[in-house]
Amino acid sequence: MGRLIKFLIYLICLGFIGLVAYAYVGPFFGADFSAPQNEIREPVILNVD
Repeated sequence: MGRLIKFLIYLICLGFIGLVAYAYVGPFFGADFSAPQNEIREPVILNVD
């Protein structure tokens, strides 16, 4: 049971390291992580009595 938990911890750590590496190296391979930059205007109606 201890070996299974140890394996899962190693697997989680390896996955986290892979995710961080992909976040840094991904833009060099064409992955775009930036948010879309569109201006949105909506009218706001205030009910002031």
